[in-house]
Amino acid sequence: MLTGKQKHFLRGQAQTIKPLFHVGKGGLSDAFGIQVENALQKRELVKVNIMPNADVTVQGLSDFMIKVDERINIAQVIGHTVVFYQPSMKKENQKLSKQVKALLK
Repeated sequence: MLTGKQKHFLRGQAQTIKPLFHVGKGGLSDAFGIQVENALQKRELVKVNIMPNADVTVQGLSDFMIKVDERINIAQVIGHTVVFYQPSMKKENQKLSKQVKALLK
């Protein structure tokens, strides 16, 4: 679970990134969940946009991603855009997670 300070930091980092994934009329699939999870392992912070023609809600997307991996955190929700955060397991990809962890002190 993220603290308020950590979410504030992640929201600031998410401002500069563009949505990496778009959910359309095809909806959510296991392949989509795996792709987002792989991107989170590489980047730690991923923005997902829900297109207007999608039958998916923001809550549905959030619930789906948490079922894919319980370690995924929701950093921000704005309109039809969700920002997911997950600390990477690989040391070389742990750039944000070190800064987020430092905010606990």
